[in-house]
Amino acid sequence: MKTPKILKTPLHEVHLQLGASFTDFAGWSMPVRYSSELAEHRAVREAAGQFDLSHMGEIELSGPQAAGALDYALVGNLSAVRVGRARYTMMCDESGGVLDDLVVYRLQHDRFLVVANAGNVAVVADRLRERAGGFDAQVDDRSVKTALIAVQGPHSPAIVATATGADLSGLKYYASMPARVGEHEVLLARTGYTGEDGFEVFTDADEAVAVWQSLAAAGESHGLLPSGLACRDTLRLEAGMPLYGNELSTELTPMHAGLGRVVKFDKPGDFVGRAALEKAPEPDRVLVGLRGGGRRAPRHGYRVLHGERAVGEVTSGALSPTLGYPIAMAYVEREFAEPGTELGADIRGRTQPVTVVPMPFYKRSTT
Repeated sequence: MKTPKILKTPLHEVHLQLGASFTDFAGWSMPVRYSSELAEHRAVREAAGQFDLSHMGEIELSGPQAAGALDYALVGNLSAVRVGRARYTMMCDESGGVLDDLVVYRLQHDRFLVVANAGNVAVVADRLRERAGGFDAQVDDRSVKTALIAVQGPHSPAIVATATGADLSGLKYYASMPARVGEHEVLLARTGYTGEDGFEVFTDADEAVAVWQSLAAAGESHGLLPSGLACRDTLRLEAGMPLYGNELSTELTPMHAGLGRVVKFDKPGDFVGRAALEKAPEPDRVLVGLRGGGRRAPRHGYRVLHGERAVGEVTSGALSPTLGYPIAMAYVEREFAEPGTELGADIRGRTQPVTVVPMPFYKRSTT
């Protein structure tokens, strides 16, 4: 039996030189931290962090009917997205289960970029090819040829403006534009997964090192730190953003996760999963936020209790570096989902009190 090959991003040598520790994530050797995940977390909240996200998938759809193909393949109304803008959406199976959550960029009238989670790239690409079969549209999985670098944090606009020389004042959240980093053409997007203002830079894989280094040099005077997957997870948890495999799966619909708004039943035509989602009963369990006391955090898989009865299960949890107390997401029975409800979390055999709270746990100031 052969051992599966561990994939490395085009920036792997850079991470080694920076002293990164690595973890296996979805078959990729990815930097989990460079120094301290707490320091990296705080850098993103207070200055900026630089992430290698090249393990994620980039799949292009192009052609006269590319928009129609995406409307059929995904639950969102991608035809309504203007050129230069992006939309968060999902791909569901015929039963309404979530195959992946995605960000789709409309690059031109007849050209789209679909960004998929690392573990789901093959599924998304295969299903897009199948679902686009009846349309005049081409599907091109460019994941291996593309690198993705994110700069997130309050100082990210200054850093990216320095590195690109671009005027970012007109680049709104969930929008993209062509830009240059040095001699290299990139796609610059104002999106992210940390709860902060930030940018994602798509570049050719063979130019990734030069683009990374240019961004790093631009960030030196702004407190930019290379940041790994460990702090990325606590950042996204504080921001209340779901993670595929934790809060999303084929066993759950978008409605379970409180994301029914991304399913556009009013768009013209059919889409995969429509019939099942229209008929689906109200979910008996829903996703909630939990706030705990002390320093021990409920973790993925821990039971949520009402008295002695298990009424839910934690999907993600951590001691929040920003807030200073434990936070978690959990699926709980609907009757216990109201904010303010007092419950318990079974933390290794000891019940710790937790309170249902609204999400996100952290929201950046925009003033």
